[in-house]
Amino acid sequence: MSMLTINIRIDADLKNKSEMILEDMGLNMTTAFKIFLKEVIRSHSIPFQIKSDLFYSESNQKALAESIKQFESGNTVVKTMDELREMENE
Repeated sequence: MSMLTINIRIDADLKNKSEMILEDMGLNMTTAFKIFLKEVIRSHSIPFQIKSDLFYSESNQKALAESIKQFESGNTVVKTMDELREMENE
């Protein structure tokens, strides 16, 4: 079987952090990629769930920006824990 070289460009921090973790597992980057690709072939899929972080969704970022704007303008509501518990039961 002939061997090929694959070049991948990644952020230096991502490379360094992942190499440290892989080293703790007794693996190097090449072996980790081979394991990943073999699992892609075996399962015909990416071997993990890919999803976005909802914190960074456009709607959440808009809500956070609005909350910050209200806070900075002094338009805030202060409630005690007891008041919040009462609201929960309404």
